[in-house]
Amino acid sequence: MDIDYSVLKEDEKAVFEMRNLYQKYGYTQYKMSKFEEYDLYVRNKDFLVSDNIITFTDTNGKLMALKPDVTLSIIKNCKAPDNCVEKVYYNENVYRVSKGTHSFKEIMQVGLECIGLIDDYCIYEVLMLAAKSLEGISNDYILDISHMGIVSSVIDSLNISDESREEILTCIGAKNINGFSRICEKENVNGEKLIKLVSNYGDIEKVKPVLEEIRNETNEKDVDQLIKIAQMLNNCGLGDKIRIDFSVINDMNYYNGFVFKGFVKGIASGVLSGGQYDKLMRKMGKRSKAIGFAVYLDMLERLNETEKPYDVDAVILYDENSDIEALDNAVRLLAGNGKSVMVQRSIPEKIKYKQLLRLRERGVEIVENNA
Repeated sequence: MDIDYSVLKEDEKAVFEMRNLYQKYGYTQYKMSKFEEYDLYVRNKDFLVSDNIITFTDTNGKLMALKPDVTLSIIKNCKAPDNCVEKVYYNENVYRVSKGTHSFKEIMQVGLECIGLIDDYCIYEVLMLAAKSLEGISNDYILDISHMGIVSSVIDSLNISDESREEILTCIGAKNINGFSRICEKENVNGEKLIKLVSNYGDIEKVKPVLEEIRNETNEKDVDQLIKIAQMLNNCGLGDKIRIDFSVINDMNYYNGFVFKGFVKGIASGVLSGGQYDKLMRKMGKRSKAIGFAVYLDMLERLNETEKPYDVDAVILYDENSDIEALDNAVRLLAGNGKSVMVQRSIPEKIKYKQLLRLRERGVEIVENNA
């Protein structure tokens, strides 16, 4: 049966396209329960998008939580191979405070995780699939990419206190250049190269001179890795959609290496977020490396939202004496011609329709035409 994609909402279309995309690259679907033990989430609250969690007590007395996240469950239950890669994708409902409504909501989240022997190809593939996921939502998108190893190394080279380090990371995430300039002055260090790194934004060719300039303050392998993978993304035709942005950072207690965020035109906040989370794997007792991302489908609710002029193409009225076979024939004829049809004994309140029809003995008559 062919699917009429015109009747699907933006988030429903995205789910279909992303599932098909991930399966093409060998990712298998991960299914999980609606809830996990609360302890799993409370031990990793900083990793979650929101620390508001809905809890309840199970029949055995354990405190459970409606899942606010999928990644933690995948890590907990994965085999975490060290000689190959486990590739899974998911489309699961999570339960947390929505950015749009600021209240608890059941949100469909789609994403993927790549766990195991992570190398440059795996990182490239995940970044490429992140870009393709955004493309499935809108052709007008940008994927911002950063590297935590590079940012961390440049900050380390300043030899500042832990407190100032945390303050600088906060300023970087907020793109508050003046803020971390003041911190550098307070610590009596030269933060010029860090400021230049974070202020620079653009494709890899634009950012490369700055990366070459800070090689001595960072791990050369991280710089080479970023340049190599960004160029691979260019080579597969995504260059005009990829931007290097070192203000994209995540919690360094969990993340390392590449981190990234995706944006589409018409939505102020990022709709996709991901990165390498080897440190989280270690915290949860796993030796393998990992990288993944999630797409927050609740952010798509207002994308391309336009009020439809009509709820239905045609309303057909009938009564207790009507020939229901003739009624069925009329409905199937209209539906077969691509029309949406509502059958009613009387007109519902607030319904908007193009045509109002009534079933008569001699057939269907047009009572009102609003087209």
